[in-house]
Amino acid sequence: MMHRRGAWRGGDRPRRMRPKMVPVRYLVPNFFTLLALCAGITSIRAAIEGRYDLAIGLIVLAAFLDGVDGRVARALKAQSRFGAELDSLADFVSFGVAPAFLIFMWAMAPLKDLGWIAVLVFASAASLRLARFNAALDEERPRWQGNFFTGVPAPAGALLVMLPLYLDGSGLLPTRSWPFPVALYVVLVAALMVSTLPTYSGKLAGERIAREYVAPALVLAAFAMAMLVAYPHATLAVASLAYLGLIPIGVRRFLELKRQHAAGVGPVTSPPPVEGTTAVEPSSAVPPLTGAPPGETRH
Repeated sequence: MMHRRGAWRGGDRPRRMRPKMVPVRYLVPNFFTLLALCAGITSIRAAIEGRYDLAIGLIVLAAFLDGVDGRVARALKAQSRFGAELDSLADFVSFGVAPAFLIFMWAMAPLKDLGWIAVLVFASAASLRLARFNAALDEERPRWQGNFFTGVPAPAGALLVMLPLYLDGSGLLPTRSWPFPVALYVVLVAALMVSTLPTYSGKLAGERIAREYVAPALVLAAFAMAMLVAYPHATLAVASLAYLGLIPIGVRRFLELKRQHAAGVGPVTSPPPVEGTTAVEPSSAVPPLTGAPPGETRH
């Protein structure tokens, strides 16, 4: 007994009693995700108060933060299953509930139950879209398919569904006085979200850029930001219409790459990752934040 007590005093403490330590870098991406969630919830409050421009801006901010958190997680090698689940829940609120609530309060309240059904369809489509994305994370696919989403992703769907607000706010079309066409458009966007159409994501295209295009790219980004600040409604309207126009182009490009892959030619290998970033396939194992299975990258 004395020997055992001495061994205990000597520091041979059972491992199970030691607290589990989590690297701080795992918290950084989740911080951006929570900020996006707060922006989405605050957008709902702004819609209730009739501050529709603020509500739109908060959803746009949530979409920006949603794009940042995944890239930060990959840069810090901090992907986790916990972060993926948190991201899905935040996306449903910010890109499923908040836009649906906003557009109902803005234009479709006169339709009463019919308008409410339309926004319910959109919110349900957003949840199904996110659930399908999470279920497909473990599927092994060729690298070139990482440049495409299946259906319109939730953040893009949220920005697209607000197109009638952009058109009305910019003075191009009085869409607020057309509640029934707006309801049909909301259902159309919901159908695009749950569809199997391949939509261009641009993930692989953004991995590297030629040196001579760095300065023009920065200037273009600054110009886009200035236009968004100066003419928010018109800029968002043009961006939404351009995205809708790119959908058939993305489908055609996907089919071309699929034929090349089946024939054994085309982009079937992975280029080396850019310094400072991490190219992670959906099946890659990364350290989990909790005791859950290894995490995956999200869109």
